[in-house]
Amino acid sequence: MKPYQANLLNSLTLILMCLWAYLTYEPVDGKSQNITALIPLILGGILLLCHKGIKNNNKIIAHIAVLFTLLAIIGNASKPLIAALEDGRNLSIFRVSLMILTSIIAMIAFVKSFIKARQKK
Repeated sequence: MKPYQANLLNSLTLILMCLWAYLTYEPVDGKSQNITALIPLILGGILLLCHKGIKNNNKIIAHIAVLFTLLAIIGNASKPLIAALEDGRNLSIFRVSLMILTSIIAMIAFVKSFIKARQKK
């Protein structure tokens, strides 16, 4: 998979899974939805804005996308996944795991392209 394709898949997954979770949230014990739940949406939006630059082989934009992809991996693997696992919320586990998986796929595609570009020099 090419980096721009992996980035597009990842950005759309982050956006759609975040919207799905946010819009279908049902309060538990009177807790309202936290605004931090929209962080993957913001990261996905930033990555979507990077798509054209990555497709045009802009190295700076590709490195920015790698940074935000890494933030998505770390951010989703820490609190959201642990909380979903502890609470036994299977749908949340699915959504967060999917976001982590597509972020890892995108990261692998970026690293492979960076290695390939380095070997060409």
